[in-house]
Amino acid sequence: MAKLSSLRDIKFFEFHENRLPAVEQQLLTVLFPCQVDPAEEPWLLRMGTLRGWAVLLPLLGLGTAEDFPWTKNNPGSFYYGTFPADAHTKTSLGGKCWSNSLVFPPGFLWGVGSSAYQTEGAWDKDGKGPSIWDAFTHRKGKVFRNETGDSACDGYYRVKDDIQLLKELKVNHYLLSISWPRIMPTGIKAEQLNEKGIQFYNDTINSLLENNITPIVSLYHWDLPQVLQEKYGGWQNISMINYFNDYANLCFEKFGDRVKHWITFSNPWAVAENGYETGEHAPGLKLGGCGAYKAAHHIIKTHAKVWHSYNNTWRREQQGMVGISLTSGWGEPVDPHSQADRDAAERYIQFHLGWFANPIYRGDYPEVMKNYVGRKSAQQGLGTSRLPTFSVQEKTYIKGTSDFLGIGHFTTRYVLQKNFPFLQVSGYHTDRDLAELVDPNWPAPGPKWLYSVPWGFRRLLNFIKTQYGNPLIYVTENGVSEAAQCTELCDEGRIQYLKGYINEILKALNDGVNVKGYTAWSLLDKFEWNKGFSEKFGLYHIDFKNKNKPRYPKASADYYKKIISANGFPNPREVENWYRKAMDSCSSTHHLLAADSLITHMEMVTEIVLPTVFTLCILICIVLLIFYLRNHT
Repeated sequence: MAKLSSLRDIKFFEFHENRLPAVEQQLLTVLFPCQVDPAEEPWLLRMGTLRGWAVLLPLLGLGTAEDFPWTKNNPGSFYYGTFPADAHTKTSLGGKCWSNSLVFPPGFLWGVGSSAYQTEGAWDKDGKGPSIWDAFTHRKGKVFRNETGDSACDGYYRVKDDIQLLKELKVNHYLLSISWPRIMPTGIKAEQLNEKGIQFYNDTINSLLENNITPIVSLYHWDLPQVLQEKYGGWQNISMINYFNDYANLCFEKFGDRVKHWITFSNPWAVAENGYETGEHAPGLKLGGCGAYKAAHHIIKTHAKVWHSYNNTWRREQQGMVGISLTSGWGEPVDPHSQADRDAAERYIQFHLGWFANPIYRGDYPEVMKNYVGRKSAQQGLGTSRLPTFSVQEKTYIKGTSDFLGIGHFTTRYVLQKNFPFLQVSGYHTDRDLAELVDPNWPAPGPKWLYSVPWGFRRLLNFIKTQYGNPLIYVTENGVSEAAQCTELCDEGRIQYLKGYINEILKALNDGVNVKGYTAWSLLDKFEWNKGFSEKFGLYHIDFKNKNKPRYPKASADYYKKIISANGFPNPREVENWYRKAMDSCSSTHHLLAADSLITHMEMVTEIVLPTVFTLCILICIVLLIFYLRNHT
């Protein structure tokens, strides 16, 4: 039986290293159920006997944190099986059953995603206005190696090429975002529309549909028009609600006849916390303990207004859905039998996921969030809480404004109680009174923040089921990056990550969680915000040194394609065969990349070195000619 003997067996994870002081060493024991080695039991036996724990709650109605089985966790099993195409079965999703409960149901959606600023480039072309990320990256010292997304993946010019990659993967859907300043340069509809930008997205959507790929469109993946930031202070200003609503209605008008899945905001937690408290992301503001809460408050109100606009004006005609995409890690109590640690783990999730999900599904911020921020605000001598409040009318208006819940998830933390001393300037991270830890045995294929902990995903999905009445869920972001400086096409770590996390979705489905689709993040290596191009999430590698920015499939692309084609994991032997073929294919691609790199190098020599040498030769000849003429006059 695996266990962690003490805190010395766990790494303390500090999201901001200067904010979380060391936690006193204390002995504790964390027990896990016995893990099952898939190689030790026959497949048919596993199919019949390995069952995950299930949350025995009604599928309708909202639960509380106490309803969640914190002490039950089974991270060791693996589910095999695919849905037989010719079987006579009862199929459905979200509370009903299909006959083989260890397989993905028919109609389960598979896709990949990206965002506008990270991939499109063409930052000032064809009438596009500047975004806050254009301004942020153009200031020195804000991004790793001062890199920018000015050209990014050149996705603006490579739509057909990238759709061909989607066809190769055999995905059902593609999650993309629209750049607000590309279609509305100042962010204000009454001032200017950019018809070339509108046409670009029309062409993109049409091309996807022509290739039987469903577009799932996010209205906002962080690229606020810079004019709105300069004039009004961006999401600190309540006027953003109406400006964004105008923009959303323009998108519904121009694209809604073909787009049936809309996301209002992608990961608004990062917009608020990283943009307006830590300043690590655009617009780069550090507004103490109020900035993030105020930005989030306006974003939640904006989301609700857009949902009502669609519901009242467009839904009957267009028959689409509007949701929001929330990204959250899972917080597991260090000692699940400790009430203090369970409470800390709940705060971790409520301050992250619940911050946005609770108002939408329950009508208000989580009680624990209101209590903790309110108490800390009072300790600071503030007359009111730094966490804003919703009026009774606003609570009613916001509650129920999501046709589906998009979930982004990347990793897990162990969490325990940690009381922070009184601080005159408190903020989001100290408001929570907790410390985050990681197990050093967890795989970390890429950067230090992203550990591969698949079982946390199932826990998160079941928590959502318990807390929010089992809503319709689309997994909108899930993936892992590489931090290696050298090109890594044989990305074994990503293969294992995808295999583990997708299998946990299968277990969650068997628990009755209403998951409809999965989006791998991401299609391409791309610009990763303040990390520049140093982290690589793509299933496809891009050679950014080559002016043509060619795309090369990694081993994970081939592996993911097999999962999609099989609609799951058929049996251990076939899944292992997928792995071998994927690793073989990446070796061949490496040879192609090496050859192309040599050609690129030769082209550089031809285009730069040779003209330079030729120019020097001419200059030398001129100098020699001058000396010759002087000596003969």
